Amino acid sequence: MPSFFSNKKLIVLLVSIIVLVALIGYSLSDRERLTWPERFLHDSVGWVQSIVMRPAHLVAGFFEEVSELRHLYEENQTLKARLEEYAQISVERNVLKEENESLREILDLEESLSDYRMRNAVVTFRSPDRWNEAIGINIGSQHGVEDDMAVVSSNGYLIGKIQRVSEFSSRVQLLTDTDRTNRVSARIDGDDKAGPVGFIEGYDDETGLLVMRKLEMDAEIEPGQLVSTSGLGTVYPRGIIIGEVERVEPDEYGLTQNAYIRPYADLLSLDYVIVIERLSTAMDPELIEEGGL
Repeated sequence: MPSFFSNKKLIVLLVSIIVLVALIGYSLSDRERLTWPERFLHDSVGWVQSIVMRPAHLVAGFFEEVSELRHLYEENQTLKARLEEYAQISVERNVLKEENESLREILDLEESLSDYRMRNAVVTFRSPDRWNEAIGINIGSQHGVEDDMAVVSSNGYLIGKIQRVSEFSSRVQLLTDTDRTNRVSARIDGDDKAGPVGFIEGYDDETGLLVMRKLEMDAEIEPGQLVSTSGLGTVYPRGIIIGEVERVEPDEYGLTQNAYIRPYADLLSLDYVIVIERLSTAMDPELIEEGGL
């Protein structure tokens, strides 16, 4: 039977185990400095880890940024959809607000003009080529509309008269129409008495002012005075506000004065109007100068 110490492999194994245990015990002991093999091993492992971890961090960061970009894109799409929805709601809100204000003004006007029969209408047509001349509305003879009825804006300011009527629609001649027969008998209101009467029968395109003619030369007229219909005719009831005096100057012959009137109604932007039927007894049309007052 061979001797134990004659087995070289077993001896080498035991010595290796003893050395390994000794090294482990030595490494676990409290030491301030590492041996050079330990430092070499630590440095080698750290260097390998840094080489491996950098690409790993780059790859992980790339996928994290892609995920974040995707999340930002989805959030951006959601915000865009909400923004478009908000814009649509905002437009609808503004439209409803304008309609509500117009209807409130109409109700207030119906209370103040209860002596007249009033018919509400919607503006349905306006020619770009004849913007200052006429508008089309959605009521006609079937609704009781007749020629030469006065028409006011939704807030009660005079804008013109009915010029032509069909079954279910009508044409409104505006105050800004420069036709020579388009005249309105108007009065400039005084402080404590009735003011001078004249005729609105012209429009200045450059200034946007109505021209009131045939005012007495000695009439005292100041800028800011209110101008309304006089009621001296068959078309316009008395007391419908037209606007206010902007300036006054003598006519071309120096015999009368011309007053330039700033209309209160926005004649360039009309959505709702009111047709007024005058109920008071008027003078026989045959006795009135052709063209109406």
